[in-house]
Amino acid sequence: MSRYRGPKLRIVRRLGTLPGLTQKKSKKKDRPGQHGKSNDSNTKKTTEYGLRLEEKQKLKFNYGLTESQLYRYIKEARRRQGVTGLILLQLLEMRLDTICFNFGFASTIANARQLVTHGHITVNGKMVNIPSFQCRLNDIISIRKKTNSLNLIETNLKTKKFIELPRHLKFTESTLEGKIINYCERNDILLDLDELLVIEYYSRR
Repeated sequence: MSRYRGPKLRIVRRLGTLPGLTQKKSKKKDRPGQHGKSNDSNTKKTTEYGLRLEEKQKLKFNYGLTESQLYRYIKEARRRQGVTGLILLQLLEMRLDTICFNFGFASTIANARQLVTHGHITVNGKMVNIPSFQCRLNDIISIRKKTNSLNLIETNLKTKKFIELPRHLKFTESTLEGKIINYCERNDILLDLDELLVIEYYSRR
């Protein structure tokens, strides 16, 4: 299944705020579709499967993942020791495109993915153009020493929406370098999500 490239506000109206997908807000309050208004009333109750599906879709659209990519992260989170839901979120937060988004290099994770793909980002001094690259503790994330790269990132930093940097990251504005000092905690994640329902959704696979 390919990555979603349709209208983003339609997804936000259905699933709620997704900071990694878009910063825009829809003026329409109802859910999309012919029966949008009726879905918000008490006449139609969401099933347990429907609740799990929506939580899975939140994760998928926020981080810009395909179905197969998300399932691979689920399997990796299960394989590791610890709380599966938290490990899953930590794996997604350690992706290079997500790290760049958290530093404020781009307004959305999709834009951060484009920055990485176009070769604007370096990890420990080496250019990396794979958005799904798994960063590690003490990695140094910086900008390539090119005029267009530096100008692009500086413009994005001036217009970033989120002021507070997650506690597991450290950013030096004078050198435009960021460092990963720890794994993220649950409270540091901007997305409003019940990750346990996502694990339950994939429990039969």
